[in-house]
Amino acid sequence: MDGDSLEFTAIRGVQAGVAYYVIMVPLKVVPRLFKFDDDAMPADLRAQRVLNKARVPAIASYIANNASEYILSSLCASIDGEIEFVPAAAEGALRKVGQLRIDLGATILINDGQHRRAAIEEAIRERPSLGNETISVVVFADRGLKRSQQMFADLNIHAVKPTKSIKLLYNHRDALAALSREVTSAIPLFRDFTCYDSTSISNRSTKFFTLSSIHQATMELIGKSKSGTVDECDKALAVEFWTAVIANMPDWQRVAKREVSTYELRRDCIHAHGVAVQAIGKAGAQLIALHPKDWKKRLTRLNDIDWSRANRTLWDNRALVAGKVNISKNNVTLVTNVIVRTLGMALTPDAQKVEDLYAPAEMPKLRAAS
Repeated sequence: MDGDSLEFTAIRGVQAGVAYYVIMVPLKVVPRLFKFDDDAMPADLRAQRVLNKARVPAIASYIANNASEYILSSLCASIDGEIEFVPAAAEGALRKVGQLRIDLGATILINDGQHRRAAIEEAIRERPSLGNETISVVVFADRGLKRSQQMFADLNIHAVKPTKSIKLLYNHRDALAALSREVTSAIPLFRDFTCYDSTSISNRSTKFFTLSSIHQATMELIGKSKSGTVDECDKALAVEFWTAVIANMPDWQRVAKREVSTYELRRDCIHAHGVAVQAIGKAGAQLIALHPKDWKKRLTRLNDIDWSRANRTLWDNRALVAGKVNISKNNVTLVTNVIVRTLGMALTPDAQKVEDLYAPAEMPKLRAAS
């Protein structure tokens, strides 16, 4: 930095006929250098969404707690003021590399990445040693509010969040995600017929489960939340339980033997959907807690459930909404209630409340055993 300008080593590029630059900025400089719009400003006068302060601590914690392996994608900013690019060479490849000089009076406004910016500021307060590390910033010359708003829209309109299944597959810091992967790998039916990259299964797919539904069901079974830790016995219990379930689900066994197409079962049966898998895990937790010694014997009653989607009296407004399988929290509970009563247990007070409020009116409601 000289007396009148900031100076960064930069790479120059062109998009839509307009020059832009990629610079490296020390993390400790980010909070001072980049501004974001006041959240009190009307939406039509801002160039980005309001900062969601609830998101910032999680990102900051991720940075500070993974200082040796965190990764942050580039910020995107607009410069409203004088800029000058001085290439390292007049010709050849180095003409696109040089120094970007930004007038000290210029305003540098973040178009995309304000939550990362705020999290960086918070993480540095907790771990000052991160301050000398850098983040890449893509900068454009400011061409007015309308263009800045369009930039935000263009940067975000096509963004697609990864599915829950793919996040579980790739997240090696989460012990519960690792547990679900290990359980899936340990059970042949799960290993061979689980979709790892989607939370839904297409009609043409040969897969039968999704990793996200197995994960959710297993968390229900072992009673763990997102922030829970894994005990040594959790994997053994999960593998033992799901193996016993499969032994009492003839259609699932037919899938393993490739005697029936997974599409046919998804079309015709409730048990071929995540709502049933999660409900089985939830009912299993209650069964094991109440009958720790003979839960496997009681699990044989799964054979008594009519899982056919044609059984509309049982499944309408319980697993099916307007003829389609629904996996809302209440639907999972309503399907769990069928399993719990079939296994000879009473509904919990919370489950009974959902039953009373949402169970199909045209069928006798499931009541807690006396």
